Amino acid sequence: MTTTELKPAAELAARSGVHPVSPHLVCRGASDAIAFYERAFGATKMMVLPGPDGKIMHGCIAINGSSVMLVDENPEYGLKSPMLLGGSPVTMHLIVDDVDAFTDKALAAGATVVMPVADMFWGDRYGVIEDPFGHHWSIATPTREPMTEAELQEVAKSAFA
Repeated sequence: MTTTELKPAAELAARSGVHPVSPHLVCRGASDAIAFYERAFGATKMMVLPGPDGKIMHGCIAINGSSVMLVDENPEYGLKSPMLLGGSPVTMHLIVDDVDAFTDKALAAGATVVMPVADMFWGDRYGVIEDPFGHHWSIATPTREPMTEAELQEVAKSAFA
């Protein structure tokens, strides 16, 4: 008798392009959200599984090389979007090569500015936008080598003085 060695769960998921930690966004209009992320963030559609009612029961896209799952809002099943809840305490964070161009493209596609792009004391050019579905995205381009924790605390003191 031979035994079959099981692969780690993360390795199995990676075969379909899904990362071990992936945001799972509830959207009012998940199909529209996918189209927005394609236009605004250059997302690529990995898969979409519509339910019997035509709403998306599971979708997966890749943004900046990372998997992002989506589902249509469905309060009967506890799936509430930021639009229904009046916001979300979660912000997704993207590292990009050109934060200004990336943000401009997202704004042209329908996002709004939460925090304008600016140079930050920790070494990123950074801003925050809200997509048309109520999700916040912080977007950053690192502009210098990472600092040690002590260096970061020192520059933070100066920034908040």
